[in-house]
Amino acid sequence: MEIFERLESEVRSYCRNWPVVFNEARGSYIYDESGRAYLDFFAGAGSLNYGHNNPELKTRLIDYIVSDSVVHSLDAYSAAKREFLSAFDEVLLTPRGLDYKVQFPGPAGNNAVEAALKLARKYTGRETVISFTNGFHGMTLGALAVTGNSMKRGGAGVPLGHTATMPFDNYLDGQTPDFLWLRSLLEDSGSGLDKPAAVIVETVQGEGGINAASAEWLRGLEALCREYGILLIVDDIQMGCGRTGGFFSFEEAGITPDIVTLSKSISGYGLPLALTLFRRELDVWEPGEHNGTFRGFNPAFATGAAALRAFWSDDELEKATLAKGELIASRLTDIAEDAAEAGAHVRGRGMARGLAFERPGAAKAVAAEAFKRGLLLETSGPEDEVAKLLPPLTTATEDLERGLDIIAESTRAAVKTPQPA
Repeated sequence: MEIFERLESEVRSYCRNWPVVFNEARGSYIYDESGRAYLDFFAGAGSLNYGHNNPELKTRLIDYIVSDSVVHSLDAYSAAKREFLSAFDEVLLTPRGLDYKVQFPGPAGNNAVEAALKLARKYTGRETVISFTNGFHGMTLGALAVTGNSMKRGGAGVPLGHTATMPFDNYLDGQTPDFLWLRSLLEDSGSGLDKPAAVIVETVQGEGGINAASAEWLRGLEALCREYGILLIVDDIQMGCGRTGGFFSFEEAGITPDIVTLSKSISGYGLPLALTLFRRELDVWEPGEHNGTFRGFNPAFATGAAALRAFWSDDELEKATLAKGELIASRLTDIAEDAAEAGAHVRGRGMARGLAFERPGAAKAVAAEAFKRGLLLETSGPEDEVAKLLPPLTTATEDLERGLDIIAESTRAAVKTPQPA
């Protein structure tokens, strides 16, 4: 590994927890150079909802490349883009009654967020954007301004302004009625809060600790935004594409955001692709007003269209994800009860779940023990207090059970108080 240590920046992070060189991956497994298999409950931070090298998507990608199809096209029209937009409309938008325009802002989730923030400000003529405690929206300056984590914000090197932070659902442990503080500030001309352009929210905060907002809270937020003429942005980059059950994580709450950001698994294969969706009347962009070189990565259009038609033309994946999510929640609840002395408890929705600990360092210790046993887990939360599970949605039930067995063993090894001899 000398070449990594000598040449790659100190900013690298995941490799410090998983000090092996990976070179193969299939389904829910990734393999190091020695051939050791690791069960993957990380899935590219949610970029591989259909697993590694899904055979159907791999065939589509290979066929696309060997036929000398267009790879790079900026925002020129291409057959692959037409195929993707047609699938997106027919499979997702029309059945859900969503009349969104689609923008390709760049290759990554932060590009989608930056476009959403710029568009909201341009459309409303206002500057302030409301975000929420423990929210995470990306590492570029606009996205960092609406991100809660102090360590990540500190890397900006400049002031991060034109935003205001409000408490996420249950942040105040039910002691204050939902939106009382935000509503009070909006109603009081002396509060110092300028009328916001938008609110940006995750329905489940992934990096913030697998904090799931209730459907009632999300409906209340939408109603408040409508009442005050504030645009509602749902960041569905990590929790969209079926992670919580329905394709969009906000479907369960029955809300319709003004703007939605998507990335990660939207290409289906782990290829770079991001979308910013918005109500038709919000499309006030001038040609070229927001652009980028890698807006049109056509191989991602090809695999993305194939993924939509393969997995979302019916409700089978949604049903399977919800069932697997209940299995995960049940098993994690048993594990948490066994680790009560570490303050263990369970969070999340669908196949985005977290095993949270009150004891400092416990989640990191669990993830380290899991790696020794052949399971990839990451941690999340402001203090890395949550062992975070994001297995591919296509993970077989027996592999989920195996991974949960490893988590149970790892939790006992990491946090159980040794018994006296």
